[in-house]
Amino acid sequence: MRVVVVGHGMVGHRFTEALTARDSGRRWQVTVLAEEGRRAYDRVRLSAYFDGVSAQELTYDVPDGVEVRLGEPALSIDRAARKVTTAHGVYEYDALVIATGSSAFVPPITGVDQVGVFVYRTLDDLEAIREHARGREVGAVIGGGLLGLEAANALRLLGLRTHVIEFAPRLMPVQVDTAGGAVLRKYVEDLGVTTHLGAGTTAIRSTGSSGRLGLTLSDGAHVPADIVVVAAGIRPRDDLARSAGLATGARGGVVVDAGCRTEDPAIYAIGECAEIGGRCYGLVAPGYAMAEVVADRLLGGAAEFPGADMSTKLKLLGVDVASFGDALREDLLDIVYLDPANGRYAKLVVSDDAQTLLGGILVGDASAYPTLRASVGGPLPGHPLALLAGDAAAGDVALPAEAQVCSCNAVTQGQVVAAIHEGCTDVAAIKECTRAGTSCGSCVPLLKKILVANGVAASKALCEHFEYSRAELFDIVRIREIRSFSQLIAEHGQGRGCDVCKPTVASILASLHNDYVLDGEQASLQDTNDHFLANIQRNGTYSVVPRIPGGEITPEKLIVIGEVARDFQLYTKITGGQRIDLLGARVEQLPAIWSRLVAAGFESGHAYGKALRTVKSCVGSTWCRYGVQDSVGLAIELELRYRGLRAPHKLKSAVSGCARECAEAKGKDFGIIATDQGWNLYVGGNGGFRPRHADLLAADLSTDELIRLIDRFLMFYIRTADRLQRTSAWIEALEGGLDYLRAVIVEDSLGIAAELDAQMARHVSSYMDEWKATVEDPERLARFVSFVNAPGTPDPTISFVSERGQPVPVVLGARQ
Repeated sequence: MRVVVVGHGMVGHRFTEALTARDSGRRWQVTVLAEEGRRAYDRVRLSAYFDGVSAQELTYDVPDGVEVRLGEPALSIDRAARKVTTAHGVYEYDALVIATGSSAFVPPITGVDQVGVFVYRTLDDLEAIREHARGREVGAVIGGGLLGLEAANALRLLGLRTHVIEFAPRLMPVQVDTAGGAVLRKYVEDLGVTTHLGAGTTAIRSTGSSGRLGLTLSDGAHVPADIVVVAAGIRPRDDLARSAGLATGARGGVVVDAGCRTEDPAIYAIGECAEIGGRCYGLVAPGYAMAEVVADRLLGGAAEFPGADMSTKLKLLGVDVASFGDALREDLLDIVYLDPANGRYAKLVVSDDAQTLLGGILVGDASAYPTLRASVGGPLPGHPLALLAGDAAAGDVALPAEAQVCSCNAVTQGQVVAAIHEGCTDVAAIKECTRAGTSCGSCVPLLKKILVANGVAASKALCEHFEYSRAELFDIVRIREIRSFSQLIAEHGQGRGCDVCKPTVASILASLHNDYVLDGEQASLQDTNDHFLANIQRNGTYSVVPRIPGGEITPEKLIVIGEVARDFQLYTKITGGQRIDLLGARVEQLPAIWSRLVAAGFESGHAYGKALRTVKSCVGSTWCRYGVQDSVGLAIELELRYRGLRAPHKLKSAVSGCARECAEAKGKDFGIIATDQGWNLYVGGNGGFRPRHADLLAADLSTDELIRLIDRFLMFYIRTADRLQRTSAWIEALEGGLDYLRAVIVEDSLGIAAELDAQMARHVSSYMDEWKATVEDPERLARFVSFVNAPGTPDPTISFVSERGQPVPVVLGARQ
């Protein structure tokens, strides 16, 4: 059977996911007709495009077995023949799902159709806005609701002075009340955004040959602007259904029943284009619920639309705003908390006996939102004042099984608990099993509380020898100035240690003191690779990776590497980090190889350690016609600054000289991308088994500002991360995530910035090359032998064969 989906937005995409996940027998052949020339993408995070997130990162993968026809919108529906016509062909269907979404509402304003006026709806819109904003100074947004404030933030990020015009007397009039709107307005204006409330726009006129526009407001005011963005609401796109003779609502929208079916039994409508129960919904969560209903119906089920949770939590212009339940009902009892000094406003709407929570508003601090939203319709999850004042413990109570924990995906407390009992022991597993937390993410703090409440809280103990976490041990070593593992375990642990705590403590000691890692007791603590300052390979040989900062190397140094590889018969390969890997060295050969390399000006690349590996770069403005900054010079400076820095896990970096991102900086622990004004700093990316793109931490930094923030980022990571925790997982695990990290290292919210700066300064000043320190000390050289009792004897089990003109290992036991 054939199902045709008209529309490839978030809801249409969710339908294809839901149907293909359920339809194990592949009863339905799915074809999607997409108006845009790109795959479905996350419109909820649309504004992240101006925060450095690429269109590709926002784009969804198409489920297996689904055919998507990009740039091929449906033109007409023949209900009698069950066919959909496009400009390129005709598609027959057994079931048709209309998911055409909505379009931007543009008020009938004089001059609204001229150059320089845009809507804020699609990625194409955003690209057009960014292009037009180049070199401009002032922007104006018509509309002060959710979308309007997002558009205002976008204009700010583009460097424009920004005005917001809202017809209602307050910002976000649908979500917040008068008092909440006042607090929000102060936040917004403190950021330099000018607001014009209680005024409509009556005309947009060109003011001269410069291209600048002028907005005339209903109160007589005049607002100059180089670019105008209309974000005044949306309208359901029901024209296709209307032309096919399907019933539509008085205010638009395709009329459907509780099963999301239209008056035609073969046609369904879902998302913003559907009117269900006399209402159209402009949020993604109700659309997702409709998508699930139709997927169930097509496979013989009887699911019905469960109603919509219109709760909203988001960060607008850096301000947390949340609204849930019956937040604006004036005939109900409310409890209000107002803290103008700290910019916080909270209101709970409760029943007449003040026992049942009915709704609420949070501005400035929305940390209680997950628990409060899940409690709507039930008892207050704590004392009202404690909840409103931000007492985290106040919300630590059991929720009923039917309480909805994730409104985006309609996941209840009972479903999360069931997933935990089935073996989900962390947030990532719950996300995969239930989809909770996979959309807006606002319920993730509540998922963590549910895990703890069900006894799944992981012990913070590093191992059986230390009851402390790695971060706590780091502070103990730092504050008490401990210099050895023996002292630490004697004073703060028990037993003799193990292969978990010994390398961890060795890394902490190296991070704090930067001593030679193989001297004295330190040698016995190291991981396998650190024992010989080289990576061990599968046949017992080692690889040698000299540092090549920024990937820049002279011909003379290249010749030396070639001669060393030839003389020691080493397999040679270019690495992905712009270095040269020499593989197949016997342990007794390592010092001789290092001596040759050190004499030529090379040093250890620390490919063997949990330390900085490389700072990759493109050729930058020196050579590339697109480059806007010297990426090579910065990469070299950073690699030489952070070389040898021991950390909980390996560290990788890259510097791209322009937005084309040839160095792949967004896939690194810390990545830098050049801008016309300086550098953008991204953190928390990685490749590997679970790839993750880095997040923008700060934009348009000078080189000095950039290095200062990287210093603090690395030292705060080293100080607080768990053992073997990559920066990506560390940031995700931080309470408050990226916002908390930014507060600590940019705004110095903990007052430790000076300590972090000093700690990095000590590292830089005390750096020594471990290869050079080894080859210059006869006692240190003595350990580099295959057999202690026969120092001059090589390991006879190591052998090679030639392949493509290079030596490759013969593995013991393998057939030749």
